[in-house]
Amino acid sequence: MFDTISQKLNEGQEIGREEALWLLKEADLLEVGRLADGVRRRLHPHTRVTFVVDRNVNYTNVCESQCRFCAFYRKPGAADAYLLETDAILEKIQELVDHGGTQLLMQGGLHPELDIHWFESLLRAIKERFPQVQVHSLSPAEVIHVARLSQLSMSECLRRLQAAGLDSVPGGGAEVLVDTVRQEISPNKIGWRDWAAVMEEAHLLGMKTTATMMFGSRERLEDIVEHLLRVRDIQKRTGGFTAFIPWTFQPSNTELGGETVGGVEYLQVLALSRILLDNIPNIQASWVTQGARMAQVALFFGANDLGGTMLEENVVAAAGCSFRMSQDEVVELARGAGFIPAKRNTHYEILETY
Repeated sequence: MFDTISQKLNEGQEIGREEALWLLKEADLLEVGRLADGVRRRLHPHTRVTFVVDRNVNYTNVCESQCRFCAFYRKPGAADAYLLETDAILEKIQELVDHGGTQLLMQGGLHPELDIHWFESLLRAIKERFPQVQVHSLSPAEVIHVARLSQLSMSECLRRLQAAGLDSVPGGGAEVLVDTVRQEISPNKIGWRDWAAVMEEAHLLGMKTTATMMFGSRERLEDIVEHLLRVRDIQKRTGGFTAFIPWTFQPSNTELGGETVGGVEYLQVLALSRILLDNIPNIQASWVTQGARMAQVALFFGANDLGGTMLEENVVAAAGCSFRMSQDEVVELARGAGFIPAKRNTHYEILETY
């Protein structure tokens, strides 16, 4: 089987469901890594590893979804529930700009009172003061929630958000794109088809997006493969995904609980992502959940990007995972692995090499 898969990849052919499952269940980790590294080298023949200077501003922790895997959300009226004022958000963005940042990753909970007018006002204020910042914000679940609160269609909601200043959409809330899994870990959240519909509509409007996968909760290996194939199919239709980011469930302080996925499993899924998603140009290593050393290893298992420097991150930190890296540390991480570090923007345009 390995030789057949290797030959297909060398000829630029796709591998299918059964082959992907074999790579997860049967193949040697280092052999899978070698295949993924080959795909990365074909897509990125240079020795460059990229990153973006960004900040994740969580505008509220109030969320009606109350996902079982999430340690960040609070119910409306909770003592530690919050909603940031516009001025506080603008101050955070000013700090981002002062650090040379270019990307605002703004996400929050599904707040029961924040309709389209609140977001339009906020986005316009951001763009008026910081036109140079890429607003890479609002997950598909948030978009659909805002549309429902505002009695708008999803497509009209997206168009209005774009007109107000939304530049691109992050892939958050994908978890695993299999509804049986979603019903167990996030029963109040949108199904996988709604997630896909928002992404396809964003691509139709000219907005680029990313795609993610959170694994290590209740899914089977078959579900991981199904997720990857569904992302690959969307990309075939639209070509709008710039990157794929697999990351591991962090069980601490969550209702779902369980064990943390180990490094071997992380590298297996990361490598399979690079092998299967050959139509998505970039694969991110998740140092936010894996730490610097594992992210460095991931660069030899298919990853070509280190994501954001994350001037601020709250959601994963709420689950007890608080890795931090400065821009200089990200540069040294890539350099230490033998690559050329390069700062990029949200569209993967190179701004500076080191």
